[in-house]
Amino acid sequence: MPGYEFFGQEERREVNDVLETGIMMRYGFDGPRKGIWKAKELEAAICNTFGCKHAQLVSSGTAALTTAMSALGIGYGDEIILPSFTFVASFEAVLSVGAIPVFVDVDDTLTLSPQAVKNAITKKTKCIMPVHMCGSMADMDALQAICKEHNLLLLEDACQSIGASYKGKKLGTIGNAGTFSFDFVKTITCAEGGAVMTNNEAVYLNCDGYSDHGHDHKGADRGADLHPFIGYNFRISELHAAVGLAQIKKLDNFLSIQRKNHTALKNALATIPEVSFRRIPDESGDSCTFLSWFLPTEEATKAVVAELKAQNILAGNFYWYVNNWHYIKKWDHLKNTATLNALHPDLKAAVMHHATKDFSASDTIMCRCISTAIGLTWTDEQLQTKCNQMVNAIKKVLSEQKATA
Repeated sequence: MPGYEFFGQEERREVNDVLETGIMMRYGFDGPRKGIWKAKELEAAICNTFGCKHAQLVSSGTAALTTAMSALGIGYGDEIILPSFTFVASFEAVLSVGAIPVFVDVDDTLTLSPQAVKNAITKKTKCIMPVHMCGSMADMDALQAICKEHNLLLLEDACQSIGASYKGKKLGTIGNAGTFSFDFVKTITCAEGGAVMTNNEAVYLNCDGYSDHGHDHKGADRGADLHPFIGYNFRISELHAAVGLAQIKKLDNFLSIQRKNHTALKNALATIPEVSFRRIPDESGDSCTFLSWFLPTEEATKAVVAELKAQNILAGNFYWYVNNWHYIKKWDHLKNTATLNALHPDLKAAVMHHATKDFSASDTIMCRCISTAIGLTWTDEQLQTKCNQMVNAIKKVLSEQKATA
């Protein structure tokens, strides 16, 4: 992780196809584009690669979530259950459609705790949104059962887990809809971009129109398209799609390298008795973009983070507990509903309520967690050096703590 590490001639060739025609918009201009349709090609490749019936490209993962929610009919007053550990885009998208983000605790999978989800369901609950963080998956059997019991929608935020699977099905294709992000640091990059995947044709057609000002795309003349509903401009460009088209052809190679390097690093850290690892509901489906591991206490974890920083080996190791973007502890702008546009007073009150609840169960897990990003370009020597440096740093901290106990 991520795909930009292997940016090369393949991406340049796909982009040059577009530059030679000069048609960088994904719709229209049928003649001048000379049969070059990179967005259409990439959507077809997504369907073939991940096993879904429909894919709609958009401008970002955030736009994908917003588009999916709107296409599923989620809106004002609806509650969406999502985890306390996610990227800020997840709740930004919920707010963008006027819905209420209901945060609940994560468990040792670093994803939604099924029991916490059950406890949070109300008459207003419309959707459960698992976020498959750091390359791995939520307990989809449990979440699907909850959705079935309560007649809820299941929307997968798989933006960080491209290529991962759960019991043979690719993440993002299991629920009513799923989303990917193709930003610069994702497993596959378009530089900027995202996709909605679904097996429901009606949902797909809603996504198709919603992401392009409500165009129905049924006519030969774009200017004559009908607009059955209001949409927005979340289009991807042909240039971005061209990059993604080259990248998706490399996915199997990316995943193979990640899994090799992940295994080596995990084996090294496993030699330390005090280190434990994230629980993965289907280990064979892990995309291995990160190795997430735990130390026994918050004190030990913070000491290890400090030691990694002191030894200049902190890069690529993420302590989410104090991270501004990924864990609810630091989301003061959400807790204070600091928006530029005015929110309805009821929505504002609901957001503040759910963002300031007790997340001590999540804190207990996240305060002990470090996630190590897995590089694609590490040589065997660099990988061995990284393993040795991290093991030695961890052992040093734990030894010092034992000596002063």
